[in-house]
Amino acid sequence: MSVLLEVIATTVADARAAAQAGADRLELVTAMGEGGLTPSVGLIEAVVSALGVRAAGVPVNVIVRPHSRAFVYDADDYAVMLRDIRAVKAAGANGIVIGMLDAERGIDREGLARACEAADGLAITFHRAFDEARDLREALDVLLGFEAVTNVLTSGGQPSVLRAQATIGELLRQAAGSHCTVLAGAGLTVDAVAEFVSKTHVEAVHFGSGVRVNGNGLAPVDPAKVMQVRALLDAMQR
Repeated sequence: MSVLLEVIATTVADARAAAQAGADRLELVTAMGEGGLTPSVGLIEAVVSALGVRAAGVPVNVIVRPHSRAFVYDADDYAVMLRDIRAVKAAGANGIVIGMLDAERGIDREGLARACEAADGLAITFHRAFDEARDLREALDVLLGFEAVTNVLTSGGQPSVLRAQATIGELLRQAAGSHCTVLAGAGLTVDAVAEFVSKTHVEAVHFGSGVRVNGNGLAPVDPAKVMQVRALLDAMQR
C-alpha cells in the first residue's frame, strides 16, 4: 500500500491541481501564512463541488481554527468553532482538522469532546496544536482515547519534521495497531521525502510549502511537485 499524500489547498485551483496530480487527500485552509484558519463556507462548497469529492475519491478535510492567537480557546471561540464544524458537514466535506489545548498545555478533552459531537461522524484530524503540548506522548495517549480522531498531524514538536525523525518513530510505535494514523508534516520537501519515509516508516505525509511554486507558502500548488512526490512514494512500495 502506498504512503498517503495529503496536500494543503487554499483555493479551488489549488484543490484541482493537487487532486489531478495525485494527492490522496486535501486539507483546505485559508491564511496559510498564519498556520491555516477556517475557510469561508463559499470556498468549502466550491471545492467540494469542483472535485465531486466522494466520487473522485479525493476527500477534503477542512481546518476549523477561528484565529491564530493561541490554541487555548474561550467559550466564544468554541461557539464559533461548533458552528463552523456543522457548516463544514453541511457543505459535504469529508472531515475537519482541529486542535485545542488547555492552559497547562494538555489536550483540552472537554473541548475536543464537544467538537467530536458536533462533527457527527466526520473524519477528524488533530492538527499541529499537538506539537505545542507539554508532553507529546501524553497528548497522543489522550487522543488515542477518542475514537473519532483518526489522524494526528505532527512535526514531532520541531519546526521541521525532518529534525524529529526519532520522535516520529516513537509516536508511530505508540499509535501502532490503533485507529489513529500519525500524519507527518511541516518542512517536508520533494528532495527529502523518500529518505524520511524510508527511515521513519510513516504511512501518511502532509505537504504545504514543499509542493508550491518556489517553495513559497503563499504561491499556488505546483502540480509537477505533487506528481514528483506521488511518484517517489509509489516507487517505495514496489
